[in-house]
Amino acid sequence: QVQLVESGGGLVQAGGSLRLSCAASGRTFSSYAMGWFRQAPGKEREFVAAITAISWSGVATYYADFVKGRFTISRDNAKNTVYLQMNSLKPEDTAVYYCATTQSTRFGAYDRKATYYYWGQGTQVTVSS
Repeated sequence: QVQLVESGGGLVQAGGSLRLSCAASGRTFSSYAMGWFRQAPGKEREFVAAITAISWSGVATYYADFVKGRFTISRDNAKNTVYLQMNSLKPEDTAVYYCATTQSTRFGAYDRKATYYYWGQGTQVTVSS
């Protein structure tokens, strides 16, 4: 059974940084795309970033416009872990952050929740002003 466990959340001042980790288990990690989403209180869960599985051409990464230039997604297949490095954090980045992965090796619309089948329990990120 696929399991995803996030860690690394916490309280940080505006302008600060955090690195989230998501440890995956239960199948061959390197073959599947991974994504990060977030959900603020009273709001819909929204796409943050995604990274494809490694192919002959390498990996591709995708970002929501509101995090471009501030957040970086990466993966370490040897550790079965995907990361989200978050810099220049803003109060509006406050949310529960979730990692997710697909059920199959096919990867479609990377920014849609329906693309992902397995989800972690989330980790809270709070940015104070």
